[in-house]
Amino acid sequence: MAQGRNASTTSGFGWPVERPRPTLMLLLNGVLLVLCLVSSLAVIATSHEIRERYARLQQLENEQQQLQTEWGQLLLEESAWSSPSRIERLASQRLEMRLPDVDEVEVIQP
Repeated sequence: MAQGRNASTTSGFGWPVERPRPTLMLLLNGVLLVLCLVSSLAVIATSHEIRERYARLQQLENEQQQLQTEWGQLLLEESAWSSPSRIERLASQRLEMRLPDVDEVEVIQP
């Protein structure tokens, strides 16, 4: 009762079922293999890039902390150099400036 067809068989119900050709299966397996390889290479490349970016992020965070520390030190230095008592002392010592007496002050009316 075989009909001479190589590409078809019968299922459990007696219906004819077309079997895929071996070359089509090989081609399909080859395409799937290539897709798996491309996918795995993409995962590797992405994880490498993520590691590089994370390392750069850590470097930038360390640099930010150092700059914040330096900024705080500069603010302290600025406040020390610009304190009113220091400016008054330098004005009297280096420039020989002094506060005027009461009788030396002249008030100008507008």
